[in-house]
Amino acid sequence: QVELVESGGGLVQPGGSLRLSCTASRIFHFSAYSMGWYRRAPGEQHDVVASITQSLSTNYKDSVKGRFTISRDNAKNTVYLEMSGLNSEDTAVYYCNTWPVRLWSWGQGTQVTVSS
Repeated sequence: QVELVESGGGLVQPGGSLRLSCTASRIFHFSAYSMGWYRRAPGEQHDVVASITQSLSTNYKDSVKGRFTISRDNAKNTVYLEMSGLNSEDTAVYYCNTWPVRLWSWGQGTQVTVSS
C-alpha cells in the first residue's frame, strides 16, 4: 500500500507564499505515474489544482495559473507545489495523489490557511 505524506502547509497572510511537498513511500517506479495536487475546502470535494505527467507536462486550474508551480523529483519520490500570491480562496487542505485517476489512498494532507 502506497503511503503519501504531505507537508509544508501553514498560516500565511494574503499575498504570501508556501512550498508544499508530498512524498510517496512503498512504491516502485514513482516516475511512471502522473501526479496531481488536490485541495479540499470545508464542505467541498477534492479538487485538482495542478498536475504533472511522467514527461513533466504540467496543467493548472484556471484560478491558480501564474501563481502555483508543480514540480517533481523522481529520485526522492516527491512532488512539490510552489504557491505564491495566496488569497483566502486558496484556504484548504492540500493533498497529492495520482492524476487523472486517483489510485492510492489519501494521505493526511497539509492545511493551508490564508488569513490576515
